[in-house]
Amino acid sequence: MSSSTPSPLGQTPGLPAGLTRFNTTDDGAAEAALHEVCASRAWGSKLLAQRPYATTDALYAASDAAMAELTAEDLAEAMAGHPPIGRPKPGDPTSSREQSGMAGASDALKAEMLELNLAYQEKFGHVFLICASGRTGEQMRDAVRNRIDNTPEQEREIVRVELGKINRIRLTRLAELAEGDAA
Repeated sequence: MSSSTPSPLGQTPGLPAGLTRFNTTDDGAAEAALHEVCASRAWGSKLLAQRPYATTDALYAASDAAMAELTAEDLAEAMAGHPPIGRPKPGDPTSSREQSGMAGASDALKAEMLELNLAYQEKFGHVFLICASGRTGEQMRDAVRNRIDNTPEQEREIVRVELGKINRIRLTRLAELAEGDAA
């Protein structure tokens, strides 16, 4: 948009439409949008309290800082919002899109992934979490195989990093979506 072109009503010049909408919407709607990004209430509260964001980079920095401060309980709450790899939430375009690498997987790979997911969940008490965007089913299987021997402490920090990656992707979509675009 050039400087001579008027901004749509409410649009902050230089900011993506979605970020302007997020900055200006009521707290309830903003909180709901953040919950779609990450199920941790502590994370969402920290981001909500810092609105408005001058840039998407400021939003990402706030997300990273909030993620670094999450307790083990906060991380567990965040993970509870994620379906197991290979079983996206029915009717949820976000989990289907993020796990698209499993969509074309063979029945054998899907069965192996289910078995590995169950073993991982039994050991750690939560779903195997990985930023699945752009990964093949084989890459996700290999990752769970490699991580299943970690200690709970090691795995918690890996999960923190993976959640940060997922949140960044989801925040980017939130900031860039124009009014009426599908999430």
